[in-house]
Amino acid sequence: MSVSKFQQIKTYILDQIDSGEWQESHPVPSENELAKQFSVSRMTSRRALQELSEEGILERAQGIATCVASLKSQSSLLEINNIADEINARNHVHLSRVITLTEVTADALLAEHFDIAVGEVLFHSRICHFENQQAIQLEDRFVNPVLAPDYLQQDFEKVTTHVYLCKVAPLTQAEHVVEAIIPDTDVQHQLRIAFNQACLQIQRRTWSTEGMVSYAVLTHPGNHYRLGGQVSFPTRTSTHEKLPIEQT
Repeated sequence: MSVSKFQQIKTYILDQIDSGEWQESHPVPSENELAKQFSVSRMTSRRALQELSEEGILERAQGIATCVASLKSQSSLLEINNIADEINARNHVHLSRVITLTEVTADALLAEHFDIAVGEVLFHSRICHFENQQAIQLEDRFVNPVLAPDYLQQDFEKVTTHVYLCKVAPLTQAEHVVEAIIPDTDVQHQLRIAFNQACLQIQRRTWSTEGMVSYAVLTHPGNHYRLGGQVSFPTRTSTHEKLPIEQT
């Protein structure tokens, strides 16, 4: 199968970065330069640069040269993405290690999150995700067993919880709370970070049409992760609109 021109441009840029030829903050050829180099239209080269920017590989700003982004992993706050897809899009290797996969009973806090009675059964998983063998996320997730009855039978070192849950209970709504934290000793151990290393923590609740699906606490080393997002607004005046949640 032939590779599209814009994909060839993306691969060329990623190869320069992965080889170390282009370091962090290194300027990237302009749209016009890439268009000439690959014998394509400026629109095609712009698409390649824009996609790499959205993936967190490049940093673009109007009137400023496009540069290689900081070598931190980046995820969008406005989207619910599969972490394995994000890592693979950077031409890096995703691995995961299951720490816990079990049945628990809801305490007062979990009961409030799920709007259930204290003592009702939930499924619980703790999974550490790695990017090129660097721990990048500790995923601590509680799941509604009614909507994901086979959750405990899944091999989450082969398929992510995101992929499984999107299959059995497609997401229709999500809620995020983001904060910076100093993690406890267990999180430090799982993420292989120093005792005083700050982390970025996302608390996320997700729903399907049938009800609340999961409550997850996602903890990332602050020096290896960042959140980004881009919002486009219509040119005409409109009423407030909800931002869509994109699923991969």
